[in-house]
Amino acid sequence: MGCSSCSTGKDGQPRGCKNNGTCGTDGCNKLTVFDWLSNMSLPNGQKPFDCVEVRFKNSRKEFFKNTDNLHLAIGDVVATQAKSGHDIGIVTLTGELVKVQMKKKKVAHDEAIPKIYRKASQRDIDIWQKCRNKEPEIQKRSREIAISLKLQMKLSDVEFQGDGSKATFYYTAEDRVDFRQLIKDMAKAFSIRIEMRQIGYRQEAQRLGGIGSCGRELCCSTWLTDFRSVSTASARYQQLALNPQKLAGQCGKLKCCLNYELDMYLEALKDFPSQDSKLLTQKGIAFCQKTDIFKQTLWFSYKDDPATWHALDKDHVLEILEMNKKNEKIASLEEYAQDNVSEEKLAFENVVGQDSLTRFDRPKKKKRNNKKRRKNKPKASSNAQ
Repeated sequence: MGCSSCSTGKDGQPRGCKNNGTCGTDGCNKLTVFDWLSNMSLPNGQKPFDCVEVRFKNSRKEFFKNTDNLHLAIGDVVATQAKSGHDIGIVTLTGELVKVQMKKKKVAHDEAIPKIYRKASQRDIDIWQKCRNKEPEIQKRSREIAISLKLQMKLSDVEFQGDGSKATFYYTAEDRVDFRQLIKDMAKAFSIRIEMRQIGYRQEAQRLGGIGSCGRELCCSTWLTDFRSVSTASARYQQLALNPQKLAGQCGKLKCCLNYELDMYLEALKDFPSQDSKLLTQKGIAFCQKTDIFKQTLWFSYKDDPATWHALDKDHVLEILEMNKKNEKIASLEEYAQDNVSEEKLAFENVVGQDSLTRFDRPKKKKRNNKKRRKNKPKASSNAQ
């Protein structure tokens, strides 16, 4: 954690800033970009880039123009232009890296970019924090209203505008929802302008955050900005079991990390024979049962004996396929089968060494007291010849 309020407490437990992504120093926020140009000065005569990146609640980021040439640094709280009124956000990036981010996200540098009004005053910050503190209670009350109206939707998050005049409700739903009556009831109950925004299940997981099955924070809430489609073919290419409970993330969709190593697997599979390849032998036809890309090994079994697998090297399989194209058959798979079971067993047996895993559970042996023995031992006579 980068901020002082996230440091460890006196009891040794991490306190946590509990700001839900609005940390003042911007050191423990989601999707924070490291400014590696911060200690470099601009060439003579070049003006700094007039746009800055501002982050609002959770991972929502937007670009704003610094028309008044304010001296802004990362972590400054600013009042920005909104459709009506103003919003409060935290500056996350300044300088030339903003130009790179705008090009990456395909944001044109023109007059349509909203501007920054001013640095937030203490009154602006007090109103902003007061609205942020009301969000959990309003979210709970809005869910109760939606349940009473029997709407098939889930209100996952609420975000107030900096001036407290408007609240945006983020929801997920399977089908289209008629929430006109819901907006009327919530506007009457909260006395604010309501905006409903539907998001996908991946965006919901990005906003809420969490810990994945790998033990780390979700990729979508820390560094991942774009959501590419993930199909079951990604799992098939990587020889993974099609188990929905293991392949699905917290959003209920296939995990985004299934695409991370997919290109490497596809490149490695170019030199491999097809999974549907058949080997013609004198003992019968053999079918491919399994492929190991890293060991470059394929397992084949005879049609009449599918339970017995024979491990063949990739080069041997390609050689046999070339022979089959010339109408030549090998005698049997046993001639080319690998027999590395004993070597693998020996390698895995000596990985940890000869130490037992329960060696620390044994009671310690008491050391013999040699001092008593020395005291009781008779001294040799000084007059002994």
